[in-house]
Amino acid sequence: MEQIVAELKKVVKFKETTEIGDLVLIVTETPQACLYGLVSGFERDQRKRDEWWQITLQVLTVPPQEVSWILRPEQFTGQEIFTMGGDKRFIKAVDLGTRVPPGRNNRDAKSRHPKLRLVK
Repeated sequence: MEQIVAELKKVVKFKETTEIGDLVLIVTETPQACLYGLVSGFERDQRKRDEWWQITLQVLTVPPQEVSWILRPEQFTGQEIFTMGGDKRFIKAVDLGTRVPPGRNNRDAKSRHPKLRLVK
């Protein structure tokens, strides 16, 4: 698992934080798989003394599946590989690079592109 994660870190741009709405890459040992998920919620688990969170994900399979896992921040931010049911797992948010660069806004981008016309 450690080797797979090391290789993924070379080819995937990851974020350091995980927030609602983030796309995450989920790697499982058994069965060996890489899946994408969409973070749809976080809720602090009050039953635990340390900082544990219930993270709700929409796993992007066909059909999509909702799962809820109770994880520590180090686990859902990709800082550590963890186990569930004895199988290793890794989860980390993907940086899609969709931010608007400083000094540019959507209006500037629209004005530079030609407008579409209906041709009959």
